[in-house]
Amino acid sequence: MDYTLTPLGDQAIVITVSHEINEEAQANVRLISQLLDKQRPYWMVEYIPAFTTVTVFYHPVVLNKDGILPYEQVKKNLEELLTLVESGDAATPRTIEIPVCYGGEFGPDLEFVAEHNNLTTREVIDIHKSGDYSVYMIGFAPGFPFIGGMSEKIAAPRRNSPRLEIPERTVGIAGKQTGVYPIETPGGWQLIGRTPKRLFTPEQEIPSLLRAGDKIIFKEISEAEYQSWEESSS
Repeated sequence: MDYTLTPLGDQAIVITVSHEINEEAQANVRLISQLLDKQRPYWMVEYIPAFTTVTVFYHPVVLNKDGILPYEQVKKNLEELLTLVESGDAATPRTIEIPVCYGGEFGPDLEFVAEHNNLTTREVIDIHKSGDYSVYMIGFAPGFPFIGGMSEKIAAPRRNSPRLEIPERTVGIAGKQTGVYPIETPGGWQLIGRTPKRLFTPEQEIPSLLRAGDKIIFKEISEAEYQSWEESSS
């Protein structure tokens, strides 16, 4: 696995595995994350995986010894640790099904996405639910998945003026990605539907339903099915 190490301030180091967002980069980010979980360095505060990087934060005071700069110690330790990364160690990704009620009040931008791509709303829905999806990273808001693998046929730009409030569990499109707003928040994605499934449950020990590497299946449901799901969950 090829990578570069660069400092981020005086308390973090960035591991960059690629300059392009692709499946190989995502697999390597997951491998590094798994390794840091299994063999957590004593000096590490936390790590943050992203599209093509893993940023590792450390305690500089703990490492301030023998006249060697903390960054140099961390860099050396990580280089030794990363020799243990093997491609065969990647965990089998989970497959998570997310039911979606498309259009109407749940997806006010569905028609825009269709018009932008010279498609019907039915074609947009069929293309969206048939994608080969993977969660590239969690970020922006608690539990928010940036999901890659969407067809360019339904790609759409962000709104010129973001909405101040987007209901939780709303499914959106931005560029060539799709995602789900786990909580109510401002945002500029084009909204095409909503899921009755909660993606962020702060009362749980593991609050985020999704994690990087998960495979996603979007399943279309009717408004009646949506309401029934919500009633059974309440």
